[in-house]
Amino acid sequence: MSKDLRNGGLDRLTVEDILKPGFSTPWDAPMVPPYPFAFRNVDVLTLVWRSTEAAVARLLPPPLEPTSDIVMAHVYRMNDTEWLGPYGESNVSLGCRLPGVAEGSYSPYLFLSSDAGVAHGRELHGQPKKLGEPKLELRGDLVVGTVARNGIDVLTGTLPYKQRTDTLASLNKHFDFAENINLKVIDHIDQRPAIRQLTARRLANVVVHECWGGPCTVELRPNAQAPIHRLPVVDMLDGLHWKADFTLVPGRIVHDYLA
Repeated sequence: MSKDLRNGGLDRLTVEDILKPGFSTPWDAPMVPPYPFAFRNVDVLTLVWRSTEAAVARLLPPPLEPTSDIVMAHVYRMNDTEWLGPYGESNVSLGCRLPGVAEGSYSPYLFLSSDAGVAHGRELHGQPKKLGEPKLELRGDLVVGTVARNGIDVLTGTLPYKQRTDTLASLNKHFDFAENINLKVIDHIDQRPAIRQLTARRLANVVVHECWGGPCTVELRPNAQAPIHRLPVVDMLDGLHWKADFTLVPGRIVHDYLA
């Protein structure tokens, strides 16, 4: 396409361009990248805690069903992402199933320091992304992850630095976090529902370079604009600190409320 900056040169916008998959505005400087795009050298702190069955169930949209009372929070340092550049991200996820169709993790809260990342997640996946300040730091012998919004650290997590080698299978025993399910909601300009879907996607080309486990701590602070505290910590479980590469590819629609 002549308007694609990667191919050089600009031309007029056409109806054919608008109707092509992956189209994004502004057309001569698109905000949302087309699939696929790669994430390299991603640094991740995954925190796992036990909440309550009631807390998990009330955040799941029907017809999703909870599969456990476990919560996972991932704090990412995206060091090298095509189109988006480096940024911070966090994803709070719950184990769920859509009977007979899909089973994985549902994301009630996500926070990013990238405007393009927020737009992509909301427009394509239906992820409830909002701007925030996730950070992943090494402080001596401690890995520290924080998620801030409105100047409030709504989540603080810690993990000992490289004390025990581990694998991502330690997370899958709780639920399949790699299968991410989201509620996609978009209205027409006159407020009629345009899209009401449950979508699912799975990362591709995942290469884990290293993975370390240990006991984690999780502290939540209330914030009406980032209410992670609605998933209270009943018991702190193990966490992981891992580094990986992966690719974001198209997903699928697993439930259409308007069909």
